[in-house]
Amino acid sequence: MAKKTIYLIRHGETEFNKRGAVQGRGIDAGLNETGQRQARAFYDKYREVPFRKIYISSLKRTYQTSEGFIEAGIPYERFDGLDEISWGKVEGLTLEETGYDLFKTVLTKWQEGETHAAMDGGESPEQVALRQAEVMEKILARKEEELILITMHGRAMRILLSRVLGFPLWEMDRFEHSNTCLYILEYDYNRGQFEVKLSNDTSHIREYMDQEYV
Repeated sequence: MAKKTIYLIRHGETEFNKRGAVQGRGIDAGLNETGQRQARAFYDKYREVPFRKIYISSLKRTYQTSEGFIEAGIPYERFDGLDEISWGKVEGLTLEETGYDLFKTVLTKWQEGETHAAMDGGESPEQVALRQAEVMEKILARKEEELILITMHGRAMRILLSRVLGFPLWEMDRFEHSNTCLYILEYDYNRGQFEVKLSNDTSHIREYMDQEYV
């Protein structure tokens, strides 16, 4: 029975994450010191996993999160279809600076099923899902890559997980995430279905911290 296993992780922490600022497709921030340690922790735990390929977005925080594997010689490919959602004119601002009510209004619309709604100048979840679908079609067509790593972004992960697991986009917030959290998915080609094997796991961070203080 032909199957593909996908390790799906969110990028490590950036200064925008640390400040609680809006960080979407329009912010190409690198990892901060904490994010670098998170990426190292993930690599240290999973360095022996025989990934056939790494897929990242066009934003450098995903490259830096996967850099240990890339430097070890695992081939990688960038797709801008894996980029974070665009938050439009509010990118780079904190919720206090943008006004939380603005975000609450849009998030409430999404939760009520209006997933075509978007921030001013930004993308809707439906638009993100469309560009992700093109990428996933290419990835799934490569059956020889039985085990892969995809490094992407928080909101984008929620949208992707909703779509591949058959949930409506208005339920995307059911998928929790934190920096370098890991989801493991298995795709069965015969059944045409995904199954979740691991959700929002950050045990690598705890283990890495324990080692640092031994």
